[in-house]
Amino acid sequence: MKQVVQNYKSGELAVLDVPVPGCKPGGVLVRTAYSLISTGTELMKVSEAGMSMLGKARSRPDQVAKVMQSVATNGVPATYRKVMGKLDSYTPLGYSLCGVVEQVGAGVDDVKAGDLVACAGNEHALHAELNWVPKNLYTPVPDGLAPRHAAFGTVGSIAMQGVRQGEPQLGEVALVIGLGLIGQLVVQLLTAAGVRVVGADPDPTRCELAERLGAAACGDPASTAVEAAVAELTGGHGVDQVFLAAGGGSNQPVELAARLCRDRGRVVDIGKCRLDLPWNAYYEKELDVRFSRSYGPGRYDPAYELEGRDYPIGYVRWTERRNLACFLDLLARGSVDVEPLVSHVADFDDAVETYQSLKDGDLKAVAVLFRYPEQAEEQGESAAPEVSVPEVRRTGATVAPARSVKTPVRLAFVGAGNYATSMLLPHLARRDGVELSTVVTTTALSAANAQRKFGFAEATTDLDAVLGDKSIDAVFVVTRHSSHAELTRRALLAGKTVFVEKPLALTEDELADVLAAVEESGNDRLQVGFNRRFAPLLQEARKRFGARTGPASLRYLVNAGKLQHGSWYLQQGAEGSRFAGEGGHFIDTASWLLDADPVSVYAVAASGNEDLQIVLGYPDGSTATISYVTTGAAGFPKETLDLIADGKVLRLDDFVRASVYSDGTAGRKQWVSSRLPKARDKGQNAELAAFIRAVRTGGPMPVPLESLVATTSATLAVQAGLAGGAPVTLARAR
Repeated sequence: MKQVVQNYKSGELAVLDVPVPGCKPGGVLVRTAYSLISTGTELMKVSEAGMSMLGKARSRPDQVAKVMQSVATNGVPATYRKVMGKLDSYTPLGYSLCGVVEQVGAGVDDVKAGDLVACAGNEHALHAELNWVPKNLYTPVPDGLAPRHAAFGTVGSIAMQGVRQGEPQLGEVALVIGLGLIGQLVVQLLTAAGVRVVGADPDPTRCELAERLGAAACGDPASTAVEAAVAELTGGHGVDQVFLAAGGGSNQPVELAARLCRDRGRVVDIGKCRLDLPWNAYYEKELDVRFSRSYGPGRYDPAYELEGRDYPIGYVRWTERRNLACFLDLLARGSVDVEPLVSHVADFDDAVETYQSLKDGDLKAVAVLFRYPEQAEEQGESAAPEVSVPEVRRTGATVAPARSVKTPVRLAFVGAGNYATSMLLPHLARRDGVELSTVVTTTALSAANAQRKFGFAEATTDLDAVLGDKSIDAVFVVTRHSSHAELTRRALLAGKTVFVEKPLALTEDELADVLAAVEESGNDRLQVGFNRRFAPLLQEARKRFGARTGPASLRYLVNAGKLQHGSWYLQQGAEGSRFAGEGGHFIDTASWLLDADPVSVYAVAASGNEDLQIVLGYPDGSTATISYVTTGAAGFPKETLDLIADGKVLRLDDFVRASVYSDGTAGRKQWVSSRLPKARDKGQNAELAAFIRAVRTGGPMPVPLESLVATTSATLAVQAGLAGGAPVTLARAR
């Protein structure tokens, strides 16, 4: 299928061939009929992409702050790779469309194939021939409403949420500053609600359009016409609400709002304009400044948008989806008319030229629609995705054919998110004797990006075809946590060598399913992405520390920090707890340093936050204490580790410095890493080298399966320990 994309680094716009997205549970696959260009938001994004790197930084100071924090935490080289990887990727455009349901995912019962729906979301209602849209981001189109009009649903919801924030009442007077697409819709919604409207915009054609659509008067904000109209309509008191629907760097809109608003009136910011509020003016009138967040309640909440959890109507009357349905109802009843806003309808194949004409100013438009060809495409169906330590059973010979040195190891990737593209694929793409065969994703554009950047021979959404391809030697599972166990199980049964990022499983049942696949197939060729034991600095420190004779004490401080709002790590219902997702890293590192698997787990949590204290017991009496904290200072190193035994101390400082101290017969001895490495090397490259070597030679996997299972069981036991409030014994199954 085809999709409109942009490279934020170069500014390139393209209509790209990408795989068809899979139809996941909880949503529908929609074939687009019309999609709407947001001439404000999207053109701002297109313009930013054409800026220099300095210009991009100036336009997004919030992102610059995140980059600087990443430099402090991860170092310059790793941050540079991450930032360049994000910039030099195709990103989607679009967020408002109307189309026909082609396929219905499990758990959806309010629409069927063939139904017309309006869709929202900058990750789901894209300028693409097909989109997968979750339940709370689509709504059926009322009978008789034209698809080209229903495509306005998302921008209409944005305007509607802004109007709701203003709380207008019958007979009031409002001022709308900025008469672009959103402003024109705000004018109509206010008029439909019985509010008299004055509009302000420097473009006379937009002023004329707003007056045709119901505004009482409109004019240039720099003239006296707007002020005169407000004085006449309000008896000199000023408007009840001001709606800021303008963009740009001028502070004129907020100054005009203060001047023309009545005492204790409301100012609602809908667009993205400069907001240097003149203190005296806003204070003296005690103006109420409000912000309108996108389409309405539910926006940016993964539980609402992705998991389909609705808010009870008694508590939240107008959600994203209910706003969308309400706006379509107003369109169907003729209370709002969007046809006069349509300046141009372009064929989807002409998308690049259309954007360029808008950017250059050759096409002056309020609203532009893409019209999609009606053609059927073959759709692929994607698969959905005391504590006992299970015993590893093998029923037959391990599947481990040796390969010729001259024959490349052919790899398939299932998933191509940020970790895969920044920490794994760059190493593999540079490695001799490796062929990146196929990348499989449910999101079409991420597969196309990975194919372009790393040279995959093929991009697809058909996992079954990949697992059935006998020429593929190994499969990397780098998807969200909830799918790891099932995808690993299927790949093992298909006879593939598997590299799965942590965690291997989120529940004991999932772990049992993976081991059942090992027993059924005789295929134990499995590696979990516990990379820290492969870190060169830690390897050297362990060698310098040497063998020990007595029990050891290990302390591991993980300064994990707060997650950003909206991170999918916060979706604990679907993806498990944060520690369940990444805690295996630290347990595996401790067990490798102590050369044993844990036999007990004790875990306690700090009140009111996610900070954990975990004590692991080992067969020889050694202990490892992992402090996993989210409330520390962001500038403090993420990982520090101390291993103490036999009069020796090993110290690791965030993978940039290591030291070993010992008291021997010749006096006090000390080793310190001779120089700081160029970057924090947490072992991914060495781990991948060991994995590829095992695949090529048919030799043992880098980490025994029994150790992977023990680490996974110990990680799962942390949750059991927190629930029970007592130490948990890890009993080996018999």
